[in-house]
Order: sequence, then C-alpha cells, then structure tokens
Amino acid sequence: MGLLDGLWRGRGTDFDSGNAATNAIELTKRHGHVSLTKQGAATGHLRINLSWRMRTSDIGGSQRESLLRHPFRALKPPEVVGHSQSMVNVDLDLGCLYELQDGTKGVVQPLGNYLGDVNAPPYVKLSGDDRFGSASGETMYVNLDHREEIKRLLVFAYIYDQTPAFDRTHAVVTLYPSNGPRIEIGLDERAPQARSCAVVMIENVKNEIIVRREVKFVYGFQAELDRLYGWGLQWGRGYKSKATR
Repeated sequence: MGLLDGLWRGRGTDFDSGNAATNAIELTKRHGHVSLTKQGAATGHLRINLSWRMRTSDIGGSQRESLLRHPFRALKPPEVVGHSQSMVNVDLDLGCLYELQDGTKGVVQPLGNYLGDVNAPPYVKLSGDDRFGSASGETMYVNLDHREEIKRLLVFAYIYDQTPAFDRTHAVVTLYPSNGPRIEIGLDERAPQARSCAVVMIENVKNEIIVRREVKFVYGFQAELDRLYGWGLQWGRGYKSKATR
C-alpha cells in the first residue's frame, strides 16, 4: 500500500475499440499537436493506452559488458538470470484530469477507484489497472460523441508506490481514434527522480478537438500536476486497492 493524492467513482461499460490503424502519427517537440477534427476522427470512442517495458540496457547491460571483455564466455552454457526487484516491480498508472464546459472538474484514475463513466459526465472511463506493464497495458476511453461538453482533458502517468523509474522504463501512450492513424507519445526523456508525467492534452478549441503533446515530468503526484495546469482541485491522501480489475 502506498499514499498518494486521491478523488470519484463510475460504473462499468463495454467499449468499441475502433478500427485498427495501420500507420501512426508520432507527436514530438517539433511536431507537437494534431487536430482530430480535421482528420475526421472527432467522434466515437477515443481509446488511450499506456504500455511500458524495462529498457534493454538495464536488463542486459552488465552481461553484454562482460562478453565484450571476455568473449570466450559466450561459448559457455547460458546462465539463468532473474530480474531484480527494481527491474520488474514498476507500477505505472494512467490517469486523466478533466474539465467540462459547465465548469465541472475532477480526475479519473485507479487510485481511489475513480474510474469515471463513458456515457455520462465526465465521458472518460478507465478500464483497468495493469500492475506489470503487459502487452495490453492500461486503457482509457473518451466518448467524443460528447465533445461539445468537454473543455480539456490532461492525460497523465505516474509511478505508484515504488522508487521513481521513468529513466529505466520505455513508456508509450498511444491514442486510437475511431478513424484514421493512431497517435503515439513516447516518454523517453530521462527524468530519474520524477514520479508523474503530464503526457498529452486533449482540448476543445472553438469546437475543434486538438491533441497536444505535453511530456512534462514533475517530482510529485497529481496535486503538482494540478498546480502546473491550474486545475484548482482539492487533493487529499489516497490509497489504491489491491486489485481494481
């Protein structure tokens, strides 16, 4: 168990995942935003996925260095090497700060079991909590059929209850619109002491849905992201249950 910032509860729902895209748009510092409206993708369910894996340089670095110094060791039978606790015990969570056009504000996140609702305000739903960075990762849905009621959504990732390890994980947030190519944002900047990262902002700007890369690391949790983006919520201590699936 760990202590973090916590807040809202929704009810379960089934989702459509949209059409599988064969290509991708990568948001970078140089090319940092895209319009879903101009791509004809501002309707239906926008699926947002967080996935991660340990950097290969951390998993096998010492072994490769040893082989470079002693190449004949490659002829020996391979040793079974277990992952250390620091390698596999990284728990990244996906969350979303939301603000609706009527001024309603809040958060969707595993912590506190505030999983949201896709068919009612805030029109954002977290499907589950992946503790191990599996291929499926964590997934959130945004109902863009209610885009007129959405003002802005800040999608963020944070490390729960473990030593900060953004610099040792390769994390990617991927957006799958109902139409058109997927959108990828890599969290590749080295921020060894950061515990949270504002990944992407989804905004309704004069009825146009804009997706903008943020990738801003902070050393605290949700309350610090709140201050950075001026959300103005009241935060308190929160717990994450042992299983939220």
